[in-house]
Formats: sequence, C-alpha cells, structure tokens
Amino acid sequence: MNNDSDQNNPFGLLKDHDAIQVKDVKASAKFYAEILGLKEIPNGGLPDHIRWFQLGDKKQIHLIESDELTEKYKGVHMALSTPDLENLRSFLIEKNIPFENWPGEANTTNTRPDGIKQIYFQDPDGYWIEINDNRL
Repeated sequence: MNNDSDQNNPFGLLKDHDAIQVKDVKASAKFYAEILGLKEIPNGGLPDHIRWFQLGDKKQIHLIESDELTEKYKGVHMALSTPDLENLRSFLIEKNIPFENWPGEANTTNTRPDGIKQIYFQDPDGYWIEINDNRL
C-alpha cells in the first residue's frame, strides 16, 4: 500500500491507460496525433500494430489493430478535458470533423447540470470521444 491510499481508494489506484481496438492503426494514429494533438510514445517494444499515445497528464491511449471490433455507443466513451473548448470546436470545424452535443445536435455544445460544457465526436473507428471544459 502506498502513501496516497485512503479509505475510499485503499490501493492508491490511478488511471494508467485505455486500450482500444482499431481497424487501421495508421489511420487511427494519424487522427489521435493530428486531430487530438496527442504525442506518440514508444510502445514498450510491442509489434507495430500497437501504437501508444500520451495525454498531457502522462495517461496513455493504446491503439491495437484488430479485426475484432466492438459496437460503439455514445454512452460508452472516452472523456478528455480542455481549458480551450471554443478553439477546439473551431479546429474541428476547420478539419471537417463533425461534432455534436449529448442530444445529438450538430456543431454545438451542451452544459451539464454541474456547469461543464461538452461536445462529442467519433474517431475513424466510430469510438465516441467527449471533450469538456472541466478543470480537474
């Protein structure tokens, strides 16, 4: 047990990475690098069909090329936050990446009851990504 543990998290668990299966790792890697602006990092010596990307907080997203893809639902999504949601929205429009709010209205945000604005869009494999302006 580490010093960061407490009664609600006795093992001091922290997020390390998310892994998703993708049809074309090159196309997905391009999206995560060029649209989300994530830094590609070494994949720990794994084969080339597995590529790793790092967020600003050192958390990782692992892309694994596979023919075994899952169904995608908006309610099952990855959520990222940014202090600059408006410029991100403009960037998505410029890059012709469609986005919507939770109810599905195109090119607009919605505001959660806690005051956080959010948008949703999909990566090349149809995975839903939420971007919000939460300050964690």
